[in-house]
Amino acid sequence: MISQLINLNLFAFLLVFARIGSAFTLMPGFGSQQIPMNIRLTFGVAVAFVLTPMLMDYLPVEPKEVSVLFLLLASEMLIGVFLGLIPRVFMAALQTTGTMLSMMASMANMFIQDPIADQQSSLLSTFLGMMALTIVFVSDTHHLMLNALADSYSLFNPVAGPMIGDMSDFLAHKVSESFAIGVQLSAPLIVSGVAYYLGLGILGRLMPQLPVFFFGMPIQITMQIYLMMVALTATMLVFMNYYESGLVELTTAFGG
Repeated sequence: MISQLINLNLFAFLLVFARIGSAFTLMPGFGSQQIPMNIRLTFGVAVAFVLTPMLMDYLPVEPKEVSVLFLLLASEMLIGVFLGLIPRVFMAALQTTGTMLSMMASMANMFIQDPIADQQSSLLSTFLGMMALTIVFVSDTHHLMLNALADSYSLFNPVAGPMIGDMSDFLAHKVSESFAIGVQLSAPLIVSGVAYYLGLGILGRLMPQLPVFFFGMPIQITMQIYLMMVALTATMLVFMNYYESGLVELTTAFGG
């Protein structure tokens, strides 16, 4: 009886885990390199184990040929990578914002390991990313990412395979939208920075003997940090609204 149960459900579990596990490798927070591999693997196996009975109606029967099995697994892994990449693209808006703020505040050369992007990033990008990720998990917004994974089977049926054209088009639009949001979030400091540079340039022309670099740098850094402190709450509120709206749109599209 136990052997029959394993034979009946092992294929379904493997198929679900191929999509869930691939998505978790890229999702913000879940796929961070700061989390040990065994913990990430355990969490992915646990989520796949819970979702498998709920998704049995969407899963195909076990194929007889090994080649078809590998194609199914490759297809599910590709879909999982796409689903995990979308929330990371949303989170990348803060990477753009932090990079723009760092350039305006003359702190673009201050690099630190970013656990969100898993690479060296500017100090402000890492700060904004960590704050956003904390808010995502504290506000239970990460549940929307899990809902999108579960609801994706109604659109990306394992039998039909990945829709490469639609996936590429959707991803391209989201990357463009994420960059635009990132620039908009950094707009206050960009405007103040340009105005400050303009005034500093005029002052340097009027007083050629003034050491512009030593005179202007401390004022610029202090002013930009102060403006960032003032605008930080509104920046995070706008970003969380964008992030949550994007996940809700993704879940709604899958559910429809």
